[in-house]
Amino acid sequence: MLLRGTGVGRGIAIGPVVRMPDPLSEPDEKRRTTDADSEYSRARAALTTVAADLADRAALAGGEAEGVIHAQAMMTQDTALLDDVRSRIEAGSTAERAVFEAFHSVRQLLLSMGGSPADRAVDVADVSQRVIAQLRGVAPPGVPNVDHPFVLLASDLAPSDAAMLDIGQVLGLVTLGGGPTSHTAILARSKGIVAVVGVADAAGIDDGATVLLDAGDGTVTVAPTPEEIAASRERLLARRVAVPVGPGTLADGTGIELLANIGSPDEAEAALRQGAEGIGLFRTEFLFFGARTAPTVAEQQAVYRRLFAACEGKRVVVRTLDAGSDKPLAFLGTGVEENPALGVRGIRALRAHESVLRDQLTALAAADAETDADVWVMAPMVADADETGYFVALARSLGIRVAGVMAEVPSCALMAGQVLGIADFVSIGTNDLTQYTLAADRRLAAVAGYSDPWHPAVLRLVKMLGDAGTQSGRPVGVCGEAAADPMLAVVLVGLGISSLSMAPSALDAVRTQLRQHTLEHARALAVAALGASTAAEARARVSEQS
Repeated sequence: MLLRGTGVGRGIAIGPVVRMPDPLSEPDEKRRTTDADSEYSRARAALTTVAADLADRAALAGGEAEGVIHAQAMMTQDTALLDDVRSRIEAGSTAERAVFEAFHSVRQLLLSMGGSPADRAVDVADVSQRVIAQLRGVAPPGVPNVDHPFVLLASDLAPSDAAMLDIGQVLGLVTLGGGPTSHTAILARSKGIVAVVGVADAAGIDDGATVLLDAGDGTVTVAPTPEEIAASRERLLARRVAVPVGPGTLADGTGIELLANIGSPDEAEAALRQGAEGIGLFRTEFLFFGARTAPTVAEQQAVYRRLFAACEGKRVVVRTLDAGSDKPLAFLGTGVEENPALGVRGIRALRAHESVLRDQLTALAAADAETDADVWVMAPMVADADETGYFVALARSLGIRVAGVMAEVPSCALMAGQVLGIADFVSIGTNDLTQYTLAADRRLAAVAGYSDPWHPAVLRLVKMLGDAGTQSGRPVGVCGEAAADPMLAVVLVGLGISSLSMAPSALDAVRTQLRQHTLEHARALAVAALGASTAAEARARVSEQS
């Protein structure tokens, strides 16, 4: 039986299926038998324990996962939620029931809002399950602990589970929901785990059944025959071409910088060992998530200094705080928004709280002055030349030498000439650019089919930015997940992209693929993709000509 989804990476995995366990049962509606204060103390203790556990998981996870899990931990200390739990206990509920109902009400509210808030409902449910498990004295549902390698099958994974996958045990991952730019897919790619996501028909796979995952084809074969296994291994070998480690270059010697996306200073050295020529995206959110107040200039400077020292002589592109939408922070106070993905986020949130931005830029400039890294700083979610001018002027006034912006919304691409007349560089975040171009939340399973950076509409916006970069003589790079797709990376170069930044685990595959094509051929492939009408057709056209 052959099932189809969206592959993450280009590898294959073969092994027995282990299904994620079912959630804990809903607590009974029985009346409590203890006094309200004692029952509330039980609830608070469980919430505090879960918060500490999630904080530990965040620290171990690092990278993009760290901020996401910290946001989960913050839920357990939310004042409104704690008040709700107390009021339900005072009305007669047990601690288990009060926690369940309080979290359930938040989850239902998020689901009713749709978009990015609806996706956070998974995180809320995960925290609720962990607190209830703590109250019951049982292990929370999560990735099974088995004594043999396996392929994990799940409806979807909470960030705390996805981030903690043991790559020594988990051969591959199949999820019913999610798309190529969902948190699950991004975390799987960063860990080098073969995954096929959005496989809606996978629910019928039996526990223990042998499956063959081919991420390159986006397929799951149940009970594969020896011939099917042999064929998949031949396809995998065909995708691999021996190539020496070194800088990114095309077959004709054209240089394409290959950089790494990281989320903490501790990841820098490992990324450089894996062949990164520098850091193309340093996410600074981990410094801010979980905090009630913004970190001081001195606290930030110490972290940035450590990162820059580890990257002596190499480029480090730092993204200023990207908050708002599904990543709210207490000290930014954006308030409740009906559609936060289209609200006060990125540069808008920083502009409304300029002191936070000023402190971050001051800390970055000071750390840069103390080290020998080539530091570039960019603002997220910039829409036009006005926002570009605001950020670049402020950054330069505070000592930033190279100031640029991220192109994540279509308007930035449409105004590319003006933007690149001001900014020193542009870095394209293809994850958000894709979701805004196609009006499809990249983490919502129901529209996962739209969240594909191969779509010609997205590629045309990339070309606008690439052309503007060529005309202005200023670099335009890509730091979204599209850069980790080896064949799409070639197309991006053909569209005028000069650097590609990705999860370190993807560097070898992208470097190998680039060296099989000249710049002329990359441009021809780009023309073929731009002439398609769908993402699938773009892929097919490029595949035929590569």
